[in-house]
Amino acid sequence: MAQEEGQNGGAEKTVVEVSFKSVKPQLFVEAPKATDAIQFYKTAFGAVETCRSTQPKRKADQELPHIVSAVLQLAGSTFIVADLSDDSSSTKGGGAGFAMCLETEDLKAAVAKAVAAGAVSESEIVEVEGACCCAERVTKVKDPYGFVWQFCSPSNKCGANVEA
Repeated sequence: MAQEEGQNGGAEKTVVEVSFKSVKPQLFVEAPKATDAIQFYKTAFGAVETCRSTQPKRKADQELPHIVSAVLQLAGSTFIVADLSDDSSSTKGGGAGFAMCLETEDLKAAVAKAVAAGAVSESEIVEVEGACCCAERVTKVKDPYGFVWQFCSPSNKCGANVEA
């Protein structure tokens, strides 16, 4: 950890060092269209699906499990396609949206550093296998400009449940 002097010679502040392993843009589409969007990116652009997170019937009227998110690789980059559920706080006022997902081992430190810089914590750390981005733990912050950033822990299981 590095130390720096506070403004006006005040108390010292501790600067937390956080290491990110990757940044993954996340595209949100209307919940029933996530599967179609993933197939479109595969067909139109040759994207390769490396991981898929599904959730059994979110609502009683759904017959099949729906996609929470899928990780796609395209032209040496990785991005995520996720459903925009009714309870999603990632985007507001529209059928689609965009967020960024940063992969790190230390979610608490990442949130603390972002909040210290002016972000607002949007959620607690969720510890659910395959919660999002094929991660096992996820949390969100909103930056001062209104953009949502998700911090995800790396998962050893990514790619294990990809459907052909």
